Amino acid sequence: MSRTIKVDLFTDTVCPWCLVGSERLDQAIAALPADVTVDVENHPFYLDPNTPDEGVVVADMLRAKYGRDPAEMWARVESEAKASGIDLDLSRQPRSFPTRKGHTLVRLARGKGTQHALTNAIAWAYFMEHQLINDDEVLADIAANHGFTRDEALAAVRDPQELAITHQLAISAAQQGIQGVPFFIFDSKFAVSGCQPQEAFGRALEYALDPEKLKAAQG
Repeated sequence: MSRTIKVDLFTDTVCPWCLVGSERLDQAIAALPADVTVDVENHPFYLDPNTPDEGVVVADMLRAKYGRDPAEMWARVESEAKASGIDLDLSRQPRSFPTRKGHTLVRLARGKGTQHALTNAIAWAYFMEHQLINDDEVLADIAANHGFTRDEALAAVRDPQELAITHQLAISAAQQGIQGVPFFIFDSKFAVSGCQPQEAFGRALEYALDPEKLKAAQG
């Protein structure tokens, strides 16, 4: 008998830990038996809701916020990314951009069955291909490979009403207590916060499949 696990995943496409966390979840899903289906629903979150339209220089922002060399902070996430098969170099994408438009496309992709793949594609374009993911044309090109026509995608990212819906959802996530991403909720029963080690995702899926194991682990 087939079984389904629901994972609600909160990420931002300019969050490097989200890139790694999503990859680790996907690897854990790929290792499941063939009779298990995982429905990943992506939800919007703003890493920085105050990012201006023109973006910010990430290195400058990190120096101002933490008083440290950005390379020191980048080294850890780059190392974790490489351990998961992602050759990440954060110095090659100097700017961080507002993500409301990308999140809007991701939200609308839910009905097309391409939502999780589109989320990953936008993050990959930003981190690995160093694209300007606040640009309408860039987003339309990406969305055109995930169930949208270019015209449909352009209309979505230029629709004030659709953008307002996305914005409210992202703000609501923070208001509901989600303070950082990635944030994973398994079958509405338990959550995993942050980019955990690879084995943690396999264990979370195991607990979702067998709640008695979760009860035992919780003592």
